[in-house]
Amino acid sequence: MRDLTPLIAESLPSLVNLRHDLHQHPEIGFHEHGTAARVAERLAKLPGMTIRTCVAGTGVIATLDADKPGPCVALRADMDALPMTEETGLPYASRVPGCAHACGHDGNVACLVGAAVVLSAIREELRGPVRFIFQPAEESGGGGRLLCEAGALETPPVTAIFALHAWPGLPIGAIGVRAGPAMAATDTIDIVIHGSGTHAAVPHRGVDPILVAAHVIVALQSIVSRNLDPAQPAVITIARVESGTTYNVIPDRATLCGTLRTLSAGTRAQACEAIRRVAERTAEAYGARAEVRLTPGYPVLTNDAEATAHIARVGRETLGADCVREASVSLGGEDFAYYLQHVPGALWQLGASASDGSALVPFHSPRFDFPDAALPVGVRMHCETVRQFDGSAHAHSVSITSEPLSPRAQAKQYGQNAD
Repeated sequence: MRDLTPLIAESLPSLVNLRHDLHQHPEIGFHEHGTAARVAERLAKLPGMTIRTCVAGTGVIATLDADKPGPCVALRADMDALPMTEETGLPYASRVPGCAHACGHDGNVACLVGAAVVLSAIREELRGPVRFIFQPAEESGGGGRLLCEAGALETPPVTAIFALHAWPGLPIGAIGVRAGPAMAATDTIDIVIHGSGTHAAVPHRGVDPILVAAHVIVALQSIVSRNLDPAQPAVITIARVESGTTYNVIPDRATLCGTLRTLSAGTRAQACEAIRRVAERTAEAYGARAEVRLTPGYPVLTNDAEATAHIARVGRETLGADCVREASVSLGGEDFAYYLQHVPGALWQLGASASDGSALVPFHSPRFDFPDAALPVGVRMHCETVRQFDGSAHAHSVSITSEPLSPRAQAKQYGQNAD
C-alpha cells in the first residue's frame, strides 16, 4: 500500500490556506455559499470525482469513482459557523461581524478536502466508491436530515459513514471513540408564565410572573436530581429569561427558554412529562398559569459498534495504541445522528489541544481556533478509514425514527439550541 505521508505533506500548505480562508469568511447555516464554492472548486480538479452542488441549499456531495464495484464509504464534514464575535486576535480572524468559526468546522472541512485529494491519488487501492459530504447547518438547522432526504446516502448506496469533529479535550495526535449513545437528543423548552400586571409599589394587586418564573426555574432543577434515574445522563438548562419593560411595573408575563438533553427515549419522555407538570403546578401554586411547549430536536447520536471498532483499529495502527482514547458521553447535540438512523457509522473525536493542556479552549468560545497541527491527523485518519474498510462487518440496516418537525422548522424555533 502506498505511503500517504508524502501525499499529505504535499497537500498540507494548501489545506492550511483553505482553513484560514474559511476562518476569515465564516457563514452561518444555509448561507454557506462561499464555503461551498471554495470546496466545489477544489473537488472539481480531482480525477474520478462526480459532484453535486446546491444540495439542500448549499450542500456539496462528491463521489469518487461512483461506478466502481464494492462498498461505498461516506465521509462527512459540517460547514457552518456560529453567530458570535471572534476574540482570538489571529491574523486570519473572522472578517464577518458577529460570525465566527468557533466550533472548528473550518478545520472539519479542510480535513475532508484533504482526504479527497489524497484518496483521489490512490484510487486504484480503494475497494469501492467514496462519498464526500459537505453539509450545511449542523449548528441549528438540521442540515444532515435534509441531505439524507436529498439522497446523500444513495446512488451508489452508502455502506457506512464516518465523521470527525475537533475536540479540545484531547491532545493533538489523539482521537476519541465511543460505541453506542455518544451525544444527546436536543429538545427545546419554551415556558410562558402568565400573571397579572400591576404597579411595582402594589404587588398584592397582581400576580408577579417574574417571581413565579424564579420558582419555576428552581423547581425544574429538582427534576434531574429527584425525578430521573441518576444512572441516566440528563440536563435541563434555562438559558434565557425575558420579562418586563421598566423599573416600576410588574408585567403580565415572563418567558423562559432552555434545553433538555437526554441519551435514552425513556429518560427523554419522563423528563418532558416532569417539565410540564412542574412548571404548570408551580405556577398554579402562585396564582399564575404556565404555558409549556417542548419541541423535539436532534435525535440521540448512536455510534454503530462495528464502525466504532473499525475507527479504533485504524487509529491504533495509524497513530499508535496510546493515541486512541475512549470518549466520554457528551450531552451536546450533533445532527450526524440523522445519517446514523439510515446506515451504520461513527462520529469520532479529533484531538485539538496542546498535549500539556495549556491551550484548552472549549469550542463555542470566542477564543477557539482549530489547530493547524491537527489537519494531517484528520486527513490521515479519514484516508485510512476508507482504505482499510472492506464492508464485511457493516452490511446491516438501521431502523429509521421519524421526527415530527422538519429541520427548517426546527431552525426557526431552536436558535442555537440544537447543538
